[in-house]
Amino acid sequence: MSQFQFPQVTISGTGLWHPEHSISNEELVQVLNENADRYNTQHAAEIEAGELQPLAKSDADFITKASGIKQRYVYEKEGILDLNRMRPNLPARAEDELSYQAEMAVKAAQAALDNAQKKAADIDAVIVSCAYTERAYPAIAIEVQEQLGITGFGFDMLVACSAATFGLHRAYEMIRSGSAKAVLVVNPELVTPQLNYADRDSHFIFGDVATAVIVEAEETVTTDTYFKVLSTKAVTQYSNNIRSNFGHLSRAHDSDVFASPNLFHQEGRKVFKEVCPMAAKHMTEHLSAHNIENAQVKRWFLHQANLNMNQLIAKKLLGRPATNDEAPTILDEFGNTASAGSIIAFNRHNSDFKHGDIGMICSFGAGYSIGSLAVECVKK
Repeated sequence: MSQFQFPQVTISGTGLWHPEHSISNEELVQVLNENADRYNTQHAAEIEAGELQPLAKSDADFITKASGIKQRYVYEKEGILDLNRMRPNLPARAEDELSYQAEMAVKAAQAALDNAQKKAADIDAVIVSCAYTERAYPAIAIEVQEQLGITGFGFDMLVACSAATFGLHRAYEMIRSGSAKAVLVVNPELVTPQLNYADRDSHFIFGDVATAVIVEAEETVTTDTYFKVLSTKAVTQYSNNIRSNFGHLSRAHDSDVFASPNLFHQEGRKVFKEVCPMAAKHMTEHLSAHNIENAQVKRWFLHQANLNMNQLIAKKLLGRPATNDEAPTILDEFGNTASAGSIIAFNRHNSDFKHGDIGMICSFGAGYSIGSLAVECVKK
């Protein structure tokens, strides 16, 4: 009996799509402050009596200093900036129409297929992995599969800001086991509907985007440059410090679905303090399993949640501040895009890799959850 040989897993292509609309910090702050003025005026007596807390106001410089974010792409802009709405206006689509997230996913997927020189017939499975999906079923992944004409299977995954790397982990395992030759992993992050645009601490954080990655066995790669996945590593640890409570039970709770606890909220300082050392330790241990020193890594493709967080993690990894070349950020343009951030960074900043260069893709987020992939560039 011949001994089974595990295939070498590779990333052969990536795709990126973002909406045409963007919102600057200045635009967000204007509507936030107008809403705060209106609320504080309407409730002046209760605020004066100590029965209510006034809504805090903000400014664009505070946002940039606190996060590194200067703008973000959004699927729909006018509703967010409408003082009487302050949330995206996304009308329900008919059941025979393409869903919003499938539309985003297909655009990113087509870019990834082109980048990997693949056709739908080459793909065996589709994974849609993101922070939120717009419905429970049928799976967005199966809708994407149908739209692209892929024969095989698909499923959705929700792992908050680690969804992209955890999805890549599942694809890696499929290739290693031989159950698939090529997998399309898509991250349609339509996150703006889950933001409270009246909350000074969170209204600026997220933007909408879609990323896609082709994961395949090395024997089927047709591009001249690709990345071997040396291994994957994941960890989860329960925490309430990043939370979103909206779900199908909201109707049964008889609660206001737009109430702040049902939307994204976090204890930002606790997240910063607890996740930074966890992430640095996680990546160091991952590389150590391959006898790779942190200093040997050409580039760190980190989750894009907060500039100060990324800078601290990179400093812990290198023992000194990292350059933007070593740990690139895309926060100024995209904002926090949930799980897609590290994939955007990889998509934008891997073209200068030489044969044998090492990279680390890592996400960290709610759960807590941390997922990483150690990759090595191959040039034929």
